[in-house]
Amino acid sequence: MPDDLVALELRGGVAVVTLNDPARRNILTAPLVQAIDAAMDRAERDEATRCIVLTGAGSAFCAGAELATLRGAADGAFDDIEVVYQGFLRVRDSPLPTIAAVNGPAVGAGFNLALACDVRLAAASARFDTRFAALRLHPGGGHAWMLARAVGQQRATLACLFGEVWDARAALDAGLVAAVIDGQAELVDAAVALGQRLAHQEKVYVQRLVATLRAALSTTAHANALAQETDAQRWSATRPAFRDGVQAIEDRIARGR
Repeated sequence: MPDDLVALELRGGVAVVTLNDPARRNILTAPLVQAIDAAMDRAERDEATRCIVLTGAGSAFCAGAELATLRGAADGAFDDIEVVYQGFLRVRDSPLPTIAAVNGPAVGAGFNLALACDVRLAAASARFDTRFAALRLHPGGGHAWMLARAVGQQRATLACLFGEVWDARAALDAGLVAAVIDGQAELVDAAVALGQRLAHQEKVYVQRLVATLRAALSTTAHANALAQETDAQRWSATRPAFRDGVQAIEDRIARGR
């Protein structure tokens, strides 16, 4: 596995994971998927890391699966498609919060890679294209499920079935991205700055709250959510960090701030 297919940079508590195959528009080949897995492992093991930023080198974020993989699926070799799934599922399953810094086109499985992240920021050059309908291929990897939860069923239908493609501003209007940032370098810096807001938090606290937020949409009853959050809040109230937080607020009140 070439080590340079994915670059990893640690920046003040934030791990920047960069897909680094720009000549092929960062398509999700088996070697790139393996490199993503290795980079995520390294980032998560770093005790200082509180957040992971995912971006692409060159002009594309990720152009999805390579055509040879799609052709193979037409001939019955579907296992290679499921290998592609592992690229974005590895990101989705990270115990740390993830931010997609979408610098260019996110297509098909590359769109899934962006959807797998907890927060998405986009450069003005970003484009979101499911591409499945154009290929006469049913969406896979949980694409429709993730997209409908991100933008609602109606917009997901427009994208998946009717082939609507969104530029950065349209993605912002749809609620798919949280912000549009001009310039790729500025985009990654903005994502890192967002991630660095967690630098003062305990890693275990960040992980537990991320798990709660991800579970929120699939928890069908408020009573269940109430029980789960009560248990988590009771746990966090026993942490020394909570006492420190209360003390910091009391100190600010005493100073009249």
